Amino acid sequence: MATTQQQQSRGSSVGAKRKPIFTKVDRLKPGTSGHTLTVVVLKSETVVDKGRAATAVRVRPTRIAECLIGDGTGSIVFTARNEQVDLMKPGNTVILRNAKIDMFKGSMRLAVDKWGRIEATEPANFTVKEDNNLSLVEYELVNVVEE
Repeated sequence: MATTQQQQSRGSSVGAKRKPIFTKVDRLKPGTSGHTLTVVVLKSETVVDKGRAATAVRVRPTRIAECLIGDGTGSIVFTARNEQVDLMKPGNTVILRNAKIDMFKGSMRLAVDKWGRIEATEPANFTVKEDNNLSLVEYELVNVVEE
């Protein structure tokens, strides 16, 4: 029989949930994932809206919106897909769980794939710092050759 200390080190119950560690927008870096953030949606613009018309071939509708989101430390572009678009309305406060950074044309975009989720929450008690838009910073991929 395992001791209490051994049970705690393994996670005392199967399926025990870890407490999420919330991060801030200004802490996001290229190539990272697993972020949990509370953000306010500032703008949402639909960029792709396909598959709405009735066609002979069954096509799954595809909707993509680019949303400017942020918190008290900065802002970033969030790419919302399909049903996520409905949650990302300007003025909404949402919690992004397991969000990841995608690179698009050298700049960072935040996204939530099938392994994460978006939840509506109470209105935020912070003002978004719009003058620190991380998506405006351009990154260049540099290959480092070790000798």
